[in-house]
Amino acid sequence: MHFKYPPFQSKVNGFLHGADYNPDQWLNSPEVLAEDIRLMKLAHCNVMSVGIFAWSTLEPEEGVYMFEWMDNVLNTLAENEIYVWLATPSGARPAWMAEKYPEVLRVGANRVRNLFGLRHNHCITSPIYREKVREMNTQLAERYAHHPAVIGWHLSNEYGGECHCDLCQEGFRNWLKERYGTLDNLNHAWWSPFWSHTITNWSQIESPAPHGESMVHGLNLDWKRFTTDNTLDFIRNEISPLRAVNSDLPVTTNFMEAYDGLDYWKFANDLDIISWDSYPTWHDKADDTEQGAWVSMIHDIKRSLKGGKPFVLMESTPSTTNWQPVSKLKRPGMHLLSTLQAVAHGADSVQYFQWRKSRGSSEKFHGAVVDHVGHEHTRVFHDVTQVGEVLKQLSDVVGKTVRPEVAVIFDWENRWAIRNSQGPRNTGMHYEQTVREFYQGLWEHGVPVDVIDMDVDFSRYKVLMAPMLYMVRPGVGERISEFVKNGGTFVSTYWSGIVNETDLTFLGGFPGPLRETLGIWSEEIDALYDHDNNQIEMVDGNGLGISGSYAAYELCDLIHVESAEVLARYGQDFYKEHPALTVNHFGQGYAYYVASRNKAPFHREFVAKLIARHHITKVLDSELPHGVTVQMRTDGETDHLFVLNFTSEMKMVTLPDNELADALTEETVSGSLELEPFGVKILTRPCTGKFVVERCSE
Repeated sequence: MHFKYPPFQSKVNGFLHGADYNPDQWLNSPEVLAEDIRLMKLAHCNVMSVGIFAWSTLEPEEGVYMFEWMDNVLNTLAENEIYVWLATPSGARPAWMAEKYPEVLRVGANRVRNLFGLRHNHCITSPIYREKVREMNTQLAERYAHHPAVIGWHLSNEYGGECHCDLCQEGFRNWLKERYGTLDNLNHAWWSPFWSHTITNWSQIESPAPHGESMVHGLNLDWKRFTTDNTLDFIRNEISPLRAVNSDLPVTTNFMEAYDGLDYWKFANDLDIISWDSYPTWHDKADDTEQGAWVSMIHDIKRSLKGGKPFVLMESTPSTTNWQPVSKLKRPGMHLLSTLQAVAHGADSVQYFQWRKSRGSSEKFHGAVVDHVGHEHTRVFHDVTQVGEVLKQLSDVVGKTVRPEVAVIFDWENRWAIRNSQGPRNTGMHYEQTVREFYQGLWEHGVPVDVIDMDVDFSRYKVLMAPMLYMVRPGVGERISEFVKNGGTFVSTYWSGIVNETDLTFLGGFPGPLRETLGIWSEEIDALYDHDNNQIEMVDGNGLGISGSYAAYELCDLIHVESAEVLARYGQDFYKEHPALTVNHFGQGYAYYVASRNKAPFHREFVAKLIARHHITKVLDSELPHGVTVQMRTDGETDHLFVLNFTSEMKMVTLPDNELADALTEETVSGSLELEPFGVKILTRPCTGKFVVERCSE
């Protein structure tokens, strides 16, 4: 079946390629706009994000709007076939507003109101701030919603943070009333009698504070949920006047990596397009394999948020940042590699922060396409131009996707609860790293992956991995059980099935609602000091066919098998010979339990055996060298394969006997493929039909 998602818009044939553009910083230098247009064309850029943080230039005084400069910018861009994500400027309110309406400024957890400054220093509950945002967005929509340059709305910028003012406290209490109905229900959910914290009046409830309550885990969890819901409500306030003028114009907002402060899954239905800002710390280790796997995982989250729909890489740096601990330059090849990595995982747009370096203030040394020198004769500008040229050759990829057979659960609420759990290892439970390690095991074998939360439909997958699923929300355990009974393969780990949605422990034995499916009982968990270690030793003749031993560290779960088969046992300590890796044949499927945190190469070798035993499809039926992955996008007729090398060494990939061609040269490729350091090759082949692309039409 042939299928491609429709493009974000119909005006550009191919990828969107561009940057954040801040002409409001250069109004005293009109020659800059003309030079920028020349350079944009030279770099094959066709889209700019305009108006981010431009509130004080758009409305220098309350009710006084200055749009002439924006008219000129948009008209000039349109004349040159360069299109615009037009931003709403709510990420940074002007000084006049903070002075006249101090309630719009945020209050910290210490209950002190902030001074004017920084970004996102505003209360999103404030009726005044919401009204000012609505007024500004109405003005923008009425003037530009049908402008030929505008292809979509860029809502604010990197929503985040929280406010603890009286308005937010009252909003939180109302949110809790709606969630729990009665104080009895709330007290039970929060286990309030502990430390005599029973709530007898809604007015007694305060958000977590350093000088107040911070140890009631249910309160901490609900405050984060409220912050997410309150932010979503604010976003809906932003969107409403935009849709009222032109409902066909898509809206997006730029997410931040795996930002902890907001549950991004809650926003997916309200946004037409998912976009995010990618700023990895490339070259911070001997090779970039772990970083490459982590960034790939975040790309897969963003694609999965809309069920496989392509996303926008709204920001990345073509060179370096200026806010990370060390601002290291990208090595030759890395810009093209990291750009095509995004494309391989579903990006239909590649954009940068920023187009032209600011002359002053906070980000004057942040990387940009155009350096302070002001011309195109720089290494970075050449790299960006190369990306533009390659993207033009890959226009057939736009709209393509892939429906993986494997999903990995990375759940925001679960992460919040783990961080809040107070034990067993307060020096670091390392949830993100654990998920990345299992994901990387798949990534290193070239297995496409969806990265989902626990509420997504599991039935579309062949394999489901849920590392450290500490919180199991209602119905999830039952759906996992049904998934395995129906023939699915489930992989779980230590510190799973411990608490419910309000962070109350399950009674009757861990892993709670996963116990029958996994066929084990977890009695205790041993937290190891950093200098401690153990090992797991594979049982001879085990069903996976793994041999040898692996180093275990940080966390070792002491389990008893009930119906499961033991695949490995601990090698030392008082729990020597206790099960360390099990599998339970449950219904028509299999459920694996990894009881310890294990060092490499465990995940790669464990996944290799899962691939063989459970017939998981790899993009390329070949053993990949260290640091190399293969990802794919397809429309059901032609597959595009992206072979990516995240090391500083030459790599050789053996190719199977398929009809493979170089996507850029159209030359036939066979035998083997040589990859330069930080190199990438894009291959095409007739669709194998092994991935379920027909579901894209749902």
